[in-house]
Amino acid sequence: MGTRRRGEELERAILQAAAEELRRSGYAGMTMDRVAARAGTNKNAIYRRWPHRAALGIAAYRHLSDIAMPNPDTGTLRGDALEMLRKANETWSSPHGAVLRSLLAAAADDPALLDLMRERSGADTMDRAWLTILDRAVARGEAPPSAVHPRVAATPMMLLRAEYATRGIPSVPDEILIEIVDEVFLPLVRGRV
Repeated sequence: MGTRRRGEELERAILQAAAEELRRSGYAGMTMDRVAARAGTNKNAIYRRWPHRAALGIAAYRHLSDIAMPNPDTGTLRGDALEMLRKANETWSSPHGAVLRSLLAAAADDPALLDLMRERSGADTMDRAWLTILDRAVARGEAPPSAVHPRVAATPMMLLRAEYATRGIPSVPDEILIEIVDEVFLPLVRGRV
């Protein structure tokens, strides 16, 4: 007889199962029954942690985002920023991005899901990564300490998201990523006083 999983081990198994269901079927096809079966647990164990499907879907997406989060350290702010944008672009164009798109599509018809996405978005993880990049740039003397600010950190990703939203393209061309960094982000960082 196997050992019963509990705590973090069980949560990881459930999140991984939910992430697989999202990849396979999208949010619309993800059911608590299928997640429970894939995780080798029961629905009660899921509902104790996530009160409804939307909460589990968002948690599973965040789990995927945390796993996929890059942490570039190229030695320059420009290099780190380009690497972050390129990885985000690659991720959003991948099956992981398809998961996010299925959640966003479902959110159009489900105001509670949209509220949860706003509340629990992976933005905090992404913002921390950008703030780390800015901290390293300050330590190298490439940026003033005042550049380590949440709005400054969020700017490149907001511009990348805007490219996806306004152009409806599956992947943003590299020249646009370079433009975001060279024409907006670096001048913003360097101009902080």
